[in-house]
Amino acid sequence: MKAAAKSSMKSGHESSYKPIRVGLLGIGTVGSGVWEVLRRNADEIQRRAGRAIDITVVADKAIEHARSIVKGKAKVVGDAFEVVRSPEVDIVIELIGGYTVARDLALEAVKNGKHVVTANKALLATHGNQIFMAAQKQGVMIAFEAAVAGGIPIIKALREGLAANRIEWIAGIINGTSNFILSEMRDKGLPFETALKDAQSRGYAEADPTFDIEGVDAAHKLTIMSAIAFGIPMQFSKAYTEGISKLTQEDIRYAEELGYRIKLLGITKRVKAGIELRVHPTLVPTRRLIANVEGVMNGILVKGDAVGPTLYYGAGAGSMPTASAVVADLVDVTRLITADPEHRVPHLAFQPDRMSDIPVLPMGEVETSYYLRMRVVDKPGVLADLTRILADASISIEAMVQKEPAEGESKVDIVLLTHIAIEKNVDSAIRKIEKLRTVVGKVTRIRLEALL
Repeated sequence: MKAAAKSSMKSGHESSYKPIRVGLLGIGTVGSGVWEVLRRNADEIQRRAGRAIDITVVADKAIEHARSIVKGKAKVVGDAFEVVRSPEVDIVIELIGGYTVARDLALEAVKNGKHVVTANKALLATHGNQIFMAAQKQGVMIAFEAAVAGGIPIIKALREGLAANRIEWIAGIINGTSNFILSEMRDKGLPFETALKDAQSRGYAEADPTFDIEGVDAAHKLTIMSAIAFGIPMQFSKAYTEGISKLTQEDIRYAEELGYRIKLLGITKRVKAGIELRVHPTLVPTRRLIANVEGVMNGILVKGDAVGPTLYYGAGAGSMPTASAVVADLVDVTRLITADPEHRVPHLAFQPDRMSDIPVLPMGEVETSYYLRMRVVDKPGVLADLTRILADASISIEAMVQKEPAEGESKVDIVLLTHIAIEKNVDSAIRKIEKLRTVVGKVTRIRLEALL
């Protein structure tokens, strides 16, 4: 019996060092980075993971291009479903993007007992609940650090590093394209359209930049972080999104004069009535570290009740930063691959049977401060009308700036900063202000966060 036990122990010890076999779906920008990082740091990764991690098969429609990258060191196929169904694959890396085929591939991989690593924020924000439920039933892992903020390990920080905390709020610059455009508008005085073209010429913005500049990409990422922070299901359809395409040089300049910087922020907060989930341009005090995150970089501020505010900064996209997060997930999955599924870190931080049904608030119920800019006829009584309308809506003014009219000009800009108010009250006040005969055109409204 002793001999048999010894033999069994030896066999188990040897099997623990068998390489993990990985199937890579998509070897484009990020996929090629993953291939390079795994090969370049193979020894270091094996020392960390406890065994080798080898990409044994790559699926890509551009077969010849894929072969030129792997150079015969992995099998290349054109059909991704062949990979997710293969008994010779332990972990699938999904890097093809999109909502539909990626979902089918992820679910098929899970059905076949494969662990899945993905960088696909759109997939998780829209279908994550279904995928996580399927993975839980199969006892496999879905790892997605690379889905949010590229190389910044924000998912691990929220899920594990801050596990002792009740998360109060998250505010993040989580789209590098929009942050680059805003930086260019402020630094160089460029109008939005010119800054966008500059971003496209540098490869920072797509030919169709809608997802980036209108806040959709940031909302995908915020949905994931909110679910982990507060233990709620993914609810992308309830996220409020407002982009940067309507921002003007005037507002950027006025914000600077008042001691603020405009950033496209993803904000999620736990408040008494529920969860706020919103993406929009935001005035942030220039003294805050996050206000000074420039260019294509990302920065995420997380407030925990015990730790206080913590800031995570780094490259939010790109081949190598995102590959860094993908490979880190591979190492995590490899370490835990033989662990009891009941004792792994839950996908959304909280145990699946302890998820909360706390509601996501409609935007009209959100409470924050506001920057309001309006162009008015320069005549007595205008300020009295504005302050009366705001007071009737229970909105108090923190600061006000009235610009001097240009020579020969009869109209001036008035800028108001409010104390915290309810969004629906501000909406109502804006409608009444715009009906005043002394107000020209629309009121510009930008939300303001102190981030204390």
